[in-house]
Formats: sequence, structure tokens, C-alpha cells
Amino acid sequence: MSVVTNTTTIGAIEAPSRRNTELMMLAFAVAVPVFAYINVGLAIDGKLPTGVLGYALGLGLLAAVAHLVVRKFAKYADPLLLPLAVLLNGLGLVMIWRLDQSPRLIQRAEAQWGAFTPDAPKQMLYSAIGIALFVGVLLLLKDHRILQRYTYISMVTALVLLILPMFFPARNGAKIWINLGPINIQPGEFAKIIIAIFFSGYLMVKRDALALASRRVMGLYLPRGRDLGPILVVWAMSILILVFETDLGTSLLFFGLFVIMLYVATERTSWIVFGLLMSAVGAVGVATFEPHVQQRVEFWLNPFAEETWAQSEQIGQALMSFGAGGTLGTGLGQGNSDLIMFAANSDFILSSFGEELGLAGMMAFLMIYGLIVERGVRTALAARDPFGKLLAVGLSGAFAIQVFVVSGGVMGLIPLTGMTMPFVAAGGSSVIANWALIAILIRISDTARRPAPAPAPSPDAEMTQVVRP
Repeated sequence: MSVVTNTTTIGAIEAPSRRNTELMMLAFAVAVPVFAYINVGLAIDGKLPTGVLGYALGLGLLAAVAHLVVRKFAKYADPLLLPLAVLLNGLGLVMIWRLDQSPRLIQRAEAQWGAFTPDAPKQMLYSAIGIALFVGVLLLLKDHRILQRYTYISMVTALVLLILPMFFPARNGAKIWINLGPINIQPGEFAKIIIAIFFSGYLMVKRDALALASRRVMGLYLPRGRDLGPILVVWAMSILILVFETDLGTSLLFFGLFVIMLYVATERTSWIVFGLLMSAVGAVGVATFEPHVQQRVEFWLNPFAEETWAQSEQIGQALMSFGAGGTLGTGLGQGNSDLIMFAANSDFILSSFGEELGLAGMMAFLMIYGLIVERGVRTALAARDPFGKLLAVGLSGAFAIQVFVVSGGVMGLIPLTGMTMPFVAAGGSSVIANWALIAILIRISDTARRPAPAPAPSPDAEMTQVVRP
């Protein structure tokens, strides 16, 4: 008996978009900061804060706009990146508002500058601008591989951004700002994204030469001289940034990002060892003749010395605030970390979280950062093109390095670097640049998770005879 059937093409199975999961997580990410806001108000004066409704509507609206754009233009993106960023941004707004309510900070600011300007309204504005940039990136960047065309343009742009602060006055001993009238820009925050784009494009082309064409010396595979040139240039640039701008944080971020991406591109452990040796040599060399770096190291080694306390009391105060928090913390709005000057608009805002949330809350807080890095690395593993893999790793690595150097400096693990805690510390450059970073990661994850289109059915499909006995 014979049966004649038509062959048909079975399309690719539609992958779940996970947008509803993202929406539920966003609702949670908005609810937690709103409850924290209410908690702070009750702790300060025993009643609901008058601005809680405006804060809830503002944060919820920003999250809803971002979600709708992702749902429409990045349907298959990672469902956790956006809620995690919204949660951090919301908690940062709450802590900045909490510090704005401190009578001690208000009196200190009025005595020193003659007036006190709250940071929370400005931070909400910066967050809105960051979400607008997030939306713009997703709308304009249809495919992340387009960025590969601008490899060397991005290198020039990054160099300009890193060099410009040298021509402006130093703030707190470091030249990391561009002052344009009332507008202050920290170009290093944007440069980390542009540098990651350059490194991704460059290493995608040169990775075979860096991985295979090398010589073995004392168990390490060292590159040829022609391939070592760009690495030495990057090393020299990081040293020059440290010397002329006395910016330890950007220097560490710049060189650490390159070493991470080199290791991922070549899979050579020798690059990690080689990078650590070069960074150690550079740091020791600069510290021998640069007074500002020497001072940072001295303050780190002796945070409670009389000379340190007279010039930089914030280091010792931050350590005491962590100790005062204990395991469970003093409670939101009930700590004394507002005694730290510039607590809201610097890396020291982390000590406010440490005191009022305690060790348990601090571990959860850092875990949120860790989850963003993990989702970025997961996106890199899922990416189908080498440029996307390197770019996702680079952006995740830059984010991780910044969190490490900031938290490590505030907790006394390493010298202070002067960088800001992503999404949390007050400042427009940081929150805007990090929203752009999240947008690029979402675009890469959308491309990586998007199912391949089903092949079109052939018009010449033939009848197939299936013979059954």
C-alpha cells in the first residue's frame, strides 16, 4: 500500500519573549523603592512623606516607558537587566532624598556655601534623561554590529574625552570634570562605553595574532613586538591619565577593561599575568613621584591618623558607619552617615546604605550589581557574533570594575578612586552613561535570543511517495 503526502517546512519554534516576566519584575523594582521612601519618611518625622505619590508616579512612569520601548523594539531581550537597573536607580533616589532631609547636612552646606540645594530633584531629572537616552539607543541602534564600523572613530572620541579634563580645574585633587558654566560633565563615564566599542572591534580583528603568534618565556606566552605595540600604548595612556589627571579610578578602569577583553579574545592566561605586572609597575612608578597618589595611599593605610582625619575625615567616618550598621542595620532614615560630607553625590553614599541596611542589606545590594554583570556575561555567551560577545563582555567588565573600585575604596580594601557608584550616587554623567550601557546590553541580548527566521517554503516542492508495506 502506498500513500502520497506533501512535504511541508516546519518553522522555527517561537522563543518566549519574557516581556511579561520583565513587567512583573519591574512592578517589584518600583514597589521596593516606594516602600523604602515611605519608611524613611516615617523614621524621620513619623508620618508619610508628602512627595511619596509624586515619587511613585515618576519612577513608575519612567519604568513603564522603558518597558514599552523594550517590548516593542527589543522583544527578545534579557528580562532582568531593566528591572535591576530600575531598582538600583530607585534606591539611589531614596537615599539621596533621605540625605537631603538631614538638618546637619543642611546647616553644614549653608555655613560653607551660604545655601543648600537638594540633590534628589536633580537626580530624578538625570534619571529621566538617562531613560530618554536608553530609549534613543534602542530606537536608533537596530543592530549592535553597526558599531563595529566605528572602531577607530570610537578610539579617537575616547581619547578626546579622556584628555579634555586636563584643561579644566581640579576638583578634590583630581581632574575628571569638564565645567561648561552650570553644567558639569564627567567624560570618563561615557568614555568607558566608547573604549569598549573600540577594543571589541580591534580585538575581533587581531585576536588570532595575539593568541597564536607568541613566544614562550618562563611558562608564559608573550606576544610579538608588533602585536605588543597597542598594548603598550594602552598601558602608557592609563599611566598618563593617572599622572596628569591624578585619576586613579579611570586609569584602573581603562587598563583593567583592556586586560579582561584580551583574555576573553585570546583565552591566554598569560595576558592576565602580563597585565597585572604592567599595572603594578605603572602604579609603583607613578606613586614614587606623584604626591596626590601618595596621599591617597597614605590615607588608605592610616584612615584614623590625625593628619588623615584633618584632611580627609570621610574615609574614617565611612568605616565607622559600616561598623555602626552591624548585621541588620540601624534602619532607613535612622543612621548618622549624613555626617559624611558629600555623602549623596560621591562614592560615600555606599556607606549610608551600609549603616542603615547593615551587612545583610549590603550583601543584597551588591548582589544586584552582581546580577547585572552576570546577565551581561550570559548575553555574551549567547551572542552569535564575535563582536557582540566581546562588546557584552567589555561593558559588563567595565561595570564590574567600577563597582569594585568604588566599593573597595569606601570599605577600605583599596585606596579611594573618586569614581561614582553606578545608578546610586548623585550625578548626571554617571546615571545617564550607565543607562546607555544597559541599553546596548539589551540590544545585544535581543539579537542573541531572537529566533532565526524560518526558511521560506520552496515553490518547487515535489510530491513525496511514502511506501508502506
